[in-house]
Amino acid sequence: MPHSFGKMSKSLYITAVESQSGKSAVSLGILSHLIKTNPNLAFFRPVISNSFMAQDNDIELMRQHFQLKHSYEEAFALTLSEARQLFSEKRTDLVLEKVMEKFRYLQKHYDFVLCEGSDLESATTAFEFDINLLFAENLGTPLLYVYNTYGKDIAKIKSSLEFALLEAQVKKIPVTAIALNRLLPEREKEVMQNLQKSELFKDVMLFALSESEFLSHPTLREVKTALEAEVLLGHDNLGRLSCGYTMAAMQVDHFLQVVKAHHIVITPCDRMDILLACMLTANWGATPLSGLVLTDGGMISKPIMELFQKSHFSIPILHTKLSTYEVSKKLIMLHPRITPDSHEKISLALSLFEKAVQNLPLGEKIRVAKSDKITPKMFEFFLIEKARSLQKHIVLPEGEDERILQAARILTERGVVKITLLGKEEIVREKIARLGLDLKVELIDPEKSPWRNDFAREYYELRKHKGISPQMADELMTNVNYFGTMLVHRGLADGMVSGAIHTTAETIRPALQIIKTRPGISRVSSVFFMCLQDRVLVYGDCAINPNPSAEELAEIAIASAKTAKAFGIEPRVAMLSYSSGSSGEGEEVEKVRKATELVRQKEPELPVEGPIQYDAAMDPEVAKVKMPGSTVAGHATVFIFPDLNTGNNTYKAVQRTAGAIAVGPVLQGLRKPVNDLSRGCTVADIVSTVAITAIQAGSI
Repeated sequence: MPHSFGKMSKSLYITAVESQSGKSAVSLGILSHLIKTNPNLAFFRPVISNSFMAQDNDIELMRQHFQLKHSYEEAFALTLSEARQLFSEKRTDLVLEKVMEKFRYLQKHYDFVLCEGSDLESATTAFEFDINLLFAENLGTPLLYVYNTYGKDIAKIKSSLEFALLEAQVKKIPVTAIALNRLLPEREKEVMQNLQKSELFKDVMLFALSESEFLSHPTLREVKTALEAEVLLGHDNLGRLSCGYTMAAMQVDHFLQVVKAHHIVITPCDRMDILLACMLTANWGATPLSGLVLTDGGMISKPIMELFQKSHFSIPILHTKLSTYEVSKKLIMLHPRITPDSHEKISLALSLFEKAVQNLPLGEKIRVAKSDKITPKMFEFFLIEKARSLQKHIVLPEGEDERILQAARILTERGVVKITLLGKEEIVREKIARLGLDLKVELIDPEKSPWRNDFAREYYELRKHKGISPQMADELMTNVNYFGTMLVHRGLADGMVSGAIHTTAETIRPALQIIKTRPGISRVSSVFFMCLQDRVLVYGDCAINPNPSAEELAEIAIASAKTAKAFGIEPRVAMLSYSSGSSGEGEEVEKVRKATELVRQKEPELPVEGPIQYDAAMDPEVAKVKMPGSTVAGHATVFIFPDLNTGNNTYKAVQRTAGAIAVGPVLQGLRKPVNDLSRGCTVADIVSTVAITAIQAGSI
């Protein structure tokens, strides 16, 4: 995996200039930027607003999303009330001692520590601003200011930031960058040019995160927590975003005229007419809703509740004893957050950050060290970044599956690939509306497509020697996997990902019949990327070929090595068996020995060792005893299993016992990439597999 950063400064301190700045979005972006090249990161907040009884949102957000290794308790020093009390007692030294002790511990054990200042939400924001500068000064870390520009004119923006820069200058704290948050795109050029005229901004990197309506509003989970509400329906969709609130105290016809998309409807429990109108407009209307809040403590009647359930109403329904007035009062005071489980907000925040810094040398500015480690999160970021650079076109035949739609939104929003969805248009559109997704993708219904007849004719010519009739060919082109495969075959898409609701055979069979294998490849094989805590290994073949011959095993090894290299992993191939070197005999050992020699003949530059046992391939100390002098033993990155039984069991054992993340199976050997999902796949699995398919398309 490529690394591009030099010597690091060890830390960066992010702090707000005023309250409600949006620090968490910037912290997410900075960590996502750093983790691409350095997995050994820590997140630290000297002072948190919460008491010890409630966990800090930003600490848990960073720990969970980036799988940071340190504990929650290691990530902060004091609560704001404790710090304020010590300052009032003129015990500043004790405050600094506690903060520095925690910080130095993290600095000792991690390559880079990202610090985030307090929230500036108390009545004494000036006090909090000052103590954040005090911490940055004494921790010896440069600053990154975050400033909320929304609703402020240029004079206000400039004066606020000049004050912040002068305060840092007095304390001789270097300011690395300023993030201008919530800046309207049409104002960006004017604001930037105005600030850059000032000498104070000469050595400061400026970047702007565009205003986002979604990040400015809470999720249903945040609403539930604020109202202490009960969830009657839609537990799995509490991550939905709300763009506002509609108080439904009017007649239904008036309500339908005023209700807005992505709003929460607030209404008393006894307004059954409003409830039924919500069900109709959400399921079949043109106004996707975010949720319902039922007030005044009443209950929905059992028949109405059953009707909601039978209609597959997925929008959350919250129930509270509070009055409509009390609910509206609480929601007006609710400040939205990016919480650990608000995946949509996280994705959007990262997308905005990536756009903001894409042409800036941010890594050079904060001087992050290079690392040879590859963690699961680093590998995930590598996949997304590499796929985005290639801008490939991927077809997803299972457009009627909600997981596919959610993954498509993430992939298109972050600009990773171009997506084509297949499915019945009315079903797909209805699900997109019901999920509240803003999804801009190509949608094709194979039954109605003008390409259907052309594809059927070509498929008939390809398969008529197998007894396929024109009528059978035409019928097969209504099958989404066959139609999707033809799109790839004809160059109308670069690759295909299926399998969320189809079997492996249903996904792969069209590819074998239409796309076929590359020249010199006799059969399709597969690999899993095994993401361990500090490295990524390649396992092949653990999914396709039950009992390959020596010739086939050699072919799988060479293909797996090429796949590894395409994904930034330097291939060192271990041909696995139950003995190492010349210590064992038997038919299976001889098969592996012959396969190893074939690999050496075909690819003399490829480092390969075999037969070799797993421990000798993996552990340098064992390798010294069993395979002394081998350049592969103890350092293997590509593990080739002798048969499917061994490979499939081993990858699952490592996955479950070592806590490894298994990404795959990734198919190899086809002329154009087609990959198979597990029917139990998650949205994250789909995103990774699509990125992998795009990278394969770029390397074939």
